[in-house]
Order: sequence, then C-alpha cells, then structure tokens
Amino acid sequence: MELCAQFSSKTRNKLYNGKPSEPRNCFPPKRFRRHMQVFLIGFMGSGKSHTGRRLANLLQRPFADLDQAIVERAGLDIPTIFAEQGEHHFRQLERDCLRTLAAPPKRVVACGGGTPCFFDNMDWMNQQGLTIYLRADAELLAQRLLKNQAARPLLKGLPPEQLPAFITEKLAARTPYYMQANVVYDQEEAQEDVAQSLYHQFSNIIGH
Repeated sequence: MELCAQFSSKTRNKLYNGKPSEPRNCFPPKRFRRHMQVFLIGFMGSGKSHTGRRLANLLQRPFADLDQAIVERAGLDIPTIFAEQGEHHFRQLERDCLRTLAAPPKRVVACGGGTPCFFDNMDWMNQQGLTIYLRADAELLAQRLLKNQAARPLLKGLPPEQLPAFITEKLAARTPYYMQANVVYDQEEAQEDVAQSLYHQFSNIIGH
C-alpha cells in the first residue's frame, strides 16, 4: 500500500506526497473507520506502547500490547522465548497473536518492532485497520534504547558504542516494511506528546 499521509508534531494540514491539494483515496470510507483497529508500528524505542496507551485513552478504546499478548500465551517473557525457542518460534507466536486482535472490540494495538517484517503481517494489518508508523531517526532511538538496552533481546550483549550503527543498519532493512503504513508520523523531539498530536490530527480519519 502506498503512503497516504505524513505528519509531524508541527504539521497542521494533511500531506499527501507533499501536496496537500492532491489527496488520494487510501483510507476506507469514514462509516467503516470507527470499526477499525489502529496498529502502531515502528522500530524498538519509537514509543509504540507509551503512545498506544495514551492514544487508546483519548479515543476511549481498549489498548493491546502485542508483546504482552505473546508473553501471556507462551507463559514466558520475550528474552526467554528468544533464548530457549529461537526467533523463528517467536515470530510464529507473534503472527498468531496478532491475528487474534482482529476481533472486536476496536482497539489500539502496539506492535513489536519486527512485526511488519515477517510473514504477511503488514498486508494483513493494512487490510484489518489503520496502520501508523511512528518514525524516529537513529540518534533519537539510540538515546531512548540506551536506558533499557538489557531488556531488548536483539540488543543483548551489544556494546553501547555500537548501538547507533546497529540501529542504522537494522532500520534501513526494516524501513521498506514500515513505509507501507497508511500514515507516517515523524517524531521530532524526545519528549513530544505523540498521542495528543495524533488524536487531534487523525480524529477525522479514525472517525472518533
């Protein structure tokens, strides 16, 4: 799916390919949007869980964290799943848990950083709801991830000085998947209130 809209905290008008006067019909009819799930995607450290909880509260919807759903199904935390059963098994659990979130009620779902990049997850999310990519540059992501690097299986054992280069390389590989989202939101500041900005800018899209 092509990029439909791009926003930042400083954006006040919708941007479609940089041309506000040429919107494309990339969103479902408004009468269907209020029944859609909202999927937040992006690299680890992009704030999907924090933003998702805030946005769900503003929209008066339930919030679901895909990683937490995986933990509950497996009975193991994610580092243990990676260590004992491997990434392939984790990705299968991730796909299966994601599919369960299509059922009502409508909710805001925070996905894992790699969720869009495996199986047909990205296509499936675009078919089931509204996908929002929380984009942040490698510098901002490294700043956030340094605070809890040990809790991230993919970062385990990585020297802190190598973190920016690792993020840059991994982000380059994942960006083509992320950019299939309906919406891209550019984060420009470490502490900006992304949820509040999304709520104001997308209320007409989500149909709230």
